[in-house]
Amino acid sequence: MSQSNIMPGFRPTLGFTLFYLGLVVLIPLSTLVFKSFQLSWDEYLSVITNDRVVASFRVSFVTSLAAAAVASLFGFIIAWVLVRYPFPGKRLFDALIDLPFALPTAVAGIVLATIYQPNGYIGQWLTEIFGLQVAYKPLGIIVALIFISLPFVVRTVQPVLQEFDSTMEEAASSLGATRQQVFARIILPNLLPASLTGFALAFARSVGEYGSVIFIAGNLPYVSEIVPLMIITKLEQYEYAGATAIALTMLVISFLLLLVINLLQLWVRKRSGQL
Repeated sequence: MSQSNIMPGFRPTLGFTLFYLGLVVLIPLSTLVFKSFQLSWDEYLSVITNDRVVASFRVSFVTSLAAAAVASLFGFIIAWVLVRYPFPGKRLFDALIDLPFALPTAVAGIVLATIYQPNGYIGQWLTEIFGLQVAYKPLGIIVALIFISLPFVVRTVQPVLQEFDSTMEEAASSLGATRQQVFARIILPNLLPASLTGFALAFARSVGEYGSVIFIAGNLPYVSEIVPLMIITKLEQYEYAGATAIALTMLVISFLLLLVINLLQLWVRKRSGQL
């Protein structure tokens, strides 16, 4: 007797999935690769090793990693507060976490640039007291990237924390463990894989961000110019092969960094006994 499938229509659904994957992901990426092949190896190296392009890569990846790290820390704290503590206006605050998902990134960039510029509400205060300029500097890029990537960390850690079995904490406390020991040896190992996933999502969202960054970055070459802006500049100059070469390099570097993060996440899961 033939075995029945759990999901009926497996072949049509598989065919539709492969068609959708090829149409949306594989064909655009393959076009990116084939367009880059119009350049010789020396021309390709000349494009991606240009001083201005290298500086934009450094700005994009350094600010993205910094923003993902900060978002992971504060996203973890926010998720912890939302799950563990009741307070007035909790549902409203929980709903506001998703605001960067709905808000156009260009609007977010304009708002952040307005309040963090040297004569803005917050920027003026930071400049007068700390002598710190946020807007039109790499620090402004980090602020914008934290704003748009923070919800990814919160929404990744929050459900895992909600499903966490609190009886393990009670058992450890009954055996004489301090709060610090309970957090370090029981809670953190179980939440670390989710935190790494949130970090990876925040980094992936940040590294390709354009709309919320260009207004607050200042776009100064060698200082606050990001890779997406370099790609747009190449396209405006009709240098399509150069733009795809930069995009392909960015794609490869991002993929390698995400692969390292996923391998680290797998190692943490094995160490914590979740696999």
